[in-house]
Amino acid sequence: MSTVTVEVNGRAYQVGCEDGQEAHVEALARAFGAQVREVGRSVGQVGDLRLFLMAALLTADELGDARQRLAQAQSEIAQLRAATGGGGRSQAALADRAAAAVDAAAQRIETLLAH
Repeated sequence: MSTVTVEVNGRAYQVGCEDGQEAHVEALARAFGAQVREVGRSVGQVGDLRLFLMAALLTADELGDARQRLAQAQSEIAQLRAATGGGGRSQAALADRAAAAVDAAAQRIETLLAH
């Protein structure tokens, strides 16, 4: 178990994480810190607890939207599979389209999490 020091809203916090996950935790803290700064610009400095709560709610909302888009993409993939009947050449084309849809959804999720 490792400990990482991250800074959010000008304050340092010690965070425990699995060995090897330090860079990932630091990246998450930077993304969360950016969300906190954005909320702070919108509502002013209302205290760390409220800023953190508002930023966490916005992040959860974005994650919920990303999950919904991923579920929609997965549903579209299932519909495409059912429509093609899974035969030969069309199956390969379907697999390519499905992979592209999943990649696009994953990129949207990563983009949301980076902001």
